[in-house]
Amino acid sequence: MPILLLTALLHLYIGWRIAPQLPGPWAGGLLVAVLVASALLIPAAFFGRKARERSSADRWTWAGMTALGLFSMLFVLTLLREFVLLAAMPFASLPPLAAVTAEAVPLLAVLGVLLGFLNARRTAQVREVKVPVAGLPAALEGFTIAQITDVHIGPTVKKPYVQAIVDRVNKLQADAVAITGDLVDGRVQDLHEDAAPLAGLRSRHGTFFVTGNHEYYSGAPEWVALLRKLGLRVLTNEHVVLQHGTAQLVMAGVADYSAGHFEPENRSDPQRAIAGAPAGAGAKVLLAHQPRSAPAAADAGFDLQLSGHTHGGQFWPWNLFVPLQQPFTAGLHKLRNLWVYTSRGTGYWGPPLRLGAPSEITRLRLVAAS
Repeated sequence: MPILLLTALLHLYIGWRIAPQLPGPWAGGLLVAVLVASALLIPAAFFGRKARERSSADRWTWAGMTALGLFSMLFVLTLLREFVLLAAMPFASLPPLAAVTAEAVPLLAVLGVLLGFLNARRTAQVREVKVPVAGLPAALEGFTIAQITDVHIGPTVKKPYVQAIVDRVNKLQADAVAITGDLVDGRVQDLHEDAAPLAGLRSRHGTFFVTGNHEYYSGAPEWVALLRKLGLRVLTNEHVVLQHGTAQLVMAGVADYSAGHFEPENRSDPQRAIAGAPAGAGAKVLLAHQPRSAPAAADAGFDLQLSGHTHGGQFWPWNLFVPLQQPFTAGLHKLRNLWVYTSRGTGYWGPPLRLGAPSEITRLRLVAAS
C-alpha cells in the first residue's frame, strides 16, 4: 500500500537525519531499533483490529497507536530541526549545533508523548461557555447544555473512561445533554458494554445525540438502535420542542455532513431539521457534528450550533491544518446571526495523545444578549 511505503520512508528519513548525530553507538542503535519497531507496529494497529480475539486486537491497537504518536512527534521535531539548522547556517558552527539538536529530538519526542498521554487519558475538564442569544426569554435565561463529543469509544477508550465522563456530566445538573457525534469507533457487537454507562446520563430534559462520520464507519443503524435502547434521543434531520417553564426551546439535530455518502436518505439537512418548529420558540439549537454545517444552519435560522469533529487539532501541529477543511477549529464563533461552538472533543482518536488541545466537557449557558 502507498501509505505504508510512505510511512516506512519517513521512518528511514528520521533515522538518517538523527541517529548518526547521537552520542555513542548505543544511542543511535536504540533510536534505529525504536524506528524499526514503530514502522512495524503502526500498520499492525490497523490490521490487528481484525483479530477475532478482542483483547488481542486491542493490545495491537494500543501498541500501534502509541507508536504512531511517537513517530508523529519525531517526524515533526526532525523537520523543525532542519529549519533550525538552515536558519543558523550563516551564524553558527553547524557540527556542534547538529549534535545538540539531534539529541533534543528524541528527548523532546518522548517527553511530548508522555505529557500527551496523560492529557489524553485524564477525564476531560469542564469548560464554561456563555452564549448571548438575542431576544432570549427570561424563562430560558441560564438554560444549560452539557456537550460531549468525539469520545471515540473503541480499542483504547473503554467502559471506565466512559463512566468517568458520565459521572462528571451528571454533576453539572444540566438542563440538557448533547452528544455531537463520533461517540464510537467500532462495531456494536464489540463495544456495546463499553457504551452502556451512557444510559446513566441525567439532565432535566434528557440526552440528545447526532451521528458523526465515525458512526457511519462503524455501522450507524446498529449504533442508533442501541443508543435509543440506552435512552438517548437520536435526532436525524429532525427536532424536538422542550418546554422550559413558560418558554420553548427547539433542540434539533442533523446527520453528519458526510452522511449522504453512506445513507442518501440521511443527507444532512438543517432546513428539514427545523421544519415545523414553533416560530415563537425562545431559542433554536442545532446539533451538527462538523462545523462546516454552519452556513446551512445560519440560513435555516438557528441561534446556536454545537459541533465537534476537529478535536481542536488534538496535538500540534495538526491543528494548523484543520482550517483547510473546517471554518472553525475550536471555541465560540459568530457566523451572521448564528453562534457556533466547536468543542475540542471529550476523548481522542488514534494516538492516545493530546498536546495544546485539551479535551473538554462543555457547559454552555444561554444568556440574553445585551
